[in-house]
Amino acid sequence: MDVQLPGGMGSGRSRRLRRGGYPTRARAVEALRALQLIPLAQRAAIAWTTAAWLTTWSASPQRWRPTTRAAYASHIRHYLLPYLGRIPLADLGVEHVQAMFDDLAAGQSRCGRRLSPASLVRIQATLRASMNAAVAAGILPTNPARWLHLPPHAPVRAEVWTPGRVAVWEATGEHPTAAVWTPEQLADFLSHRETAGDALFAAWRLIAMRGLRRGEACGLRWCDVDLDDGTGHGTVRIVQALVDVGGQTIATAPKTRASRRTISLDPKTTAILANHRAGQASLASPVGYVITDPTGAPLRPERLTRSFHAAVVASGLPPIRLHDLRHGAASLALAAGADLKTVQELLGHSTIITTADIYAHVLPVLHVRAADAVAELVDHARQPRPPVNY
Repeated sequence: MDVQLPGGMGSGRSRRLRRGGYPTRARAVEALRALQLIPLAQRAAIAWTTAAWLTTWSASPQRWRPTTRAAYASHIRHYLLPYLGRIPLADLGVEHVQAMFDDLAAGQSRCGRRLSPASLVRIQATLRASMNAAVAAGILPTNPARWLHLPPHAPVRAEVWTPGRVAVWEATGEHPTAAVWTPEQLADFLSHRETAGDALFAAWRLIAMRGLRRGEACGLRWCDVDLDDGTGHGTVRIVQALVDVGGQTIATAPKTRASRRTISLDPKTTAILANHRAGQASLASPVGYVITDPTGAPLRPERLTRSFHAAVVASGLPPIRLHDLRHGAASLALAAGADLKTVQELLGHSTIITTADIYAHVLPVLHVRAADAVAELVDHARQPRPPVNY
C-alpha cells in the first residue's frame, strides 16, 4: 500500500507512507480506505515517526538564539531520539513521555549519567516546544509532553558568605552551589587582583559592580562605551553578547529585548576602564573589544570563567562562580537603596517579578532594615505625640 500524506512544518511537501504485509489485496485496499476516512490532520501524523518530526523541527528556520538551537539539538540527540524516536508520532502518548522522564529521574539514562531536576525541566521544555509545533501544524490534537510529573525543582538561590558559612567552608570545604560575597569580601578580591596586576581586573570590576552577564562582558566593544560624559560617569551599551556554540565563539543579540540596555558607571569604574583602554594601545592586533586575550582578540566566555576561578583561588576567599558576581551586583544595589525597577533595568530582566524572586532575599542587611523598620513602627505607636501648634 502506498499513499501520499501532508508533510507539515509549512513545507507544503507531502510524505509517502508505505505499508505492507497484508495477506490479500482486498485487505490492503480495506486498510487504504480506512486511512482515507481519517481526517487530514490526523493522517499527517501517521506519516511521521517521532524521530523524523524532532529532526525536521530542530532543523527548521526558526528565529532561535544559537545557544537555544544547540540545546535543542543536544536534548534531541542524547535523550529524545533514543527513548522516543521509533514511536510513530500519531501514537506518542503521555505514557511514553512519562516513562522516559521516570527513567532519567531514576538515574537510568541511556547516556549513563544522572540528570538533575533542572536538566529534566529543560529537556521537557525542548520536547514540549517541538510537540507544540506539531499541534500548531494540525498534526497532533494535543501535546503529549504537557502533563508530566517531574521531580520537585527548587530554584538555586545564592547565599551570602557570612562568617558562619565561611567557618564551615574552612573546616570542611563545604560550600553553597551559588553564593555571593559581602561588600568587604568583594573589596578584598578587587584589591587583590589590582595589586596582582591582573589583566582582567577591569572585567572583574565591571561585572561585579554592574552585573553584566558573562557573554555581555565578553561581547562589549569600545564603540559601545562612553568614558567621557562630562561628569566623570561613563556608560556602556549592551548590544551584543559572545557565546560558545559547538566549539566556536560567535556574536549574537542580547538574551532578551530587555537585555539591550544602557548601564551607568561610577567614576572609579570609569577611570579603571580608561586605564584599561590605554593599556590596550600596545596590542599587536586590537579588534575593538574591551575584554581581550593578550593578542587583542575577543576573549572566549569559557576562558573568562576559567580565569575567574583561578583568580578566586589565588585570592584565598570563599569560592563563588563568575555568574555569582552578577547575583552580588544586584544584591549590593538593593542594599545600597536602589529600587527593584532600577535593579531590573540594570540586569536586563524582562519582568520585575524575576528580579524580586531571585535577588531581594540575598543580603541579610535588607532583612535587618525591614525588621528595624517594623519594630520602630510598632514600638513607638503608643508614645504621646507632641502637640501641634497652629
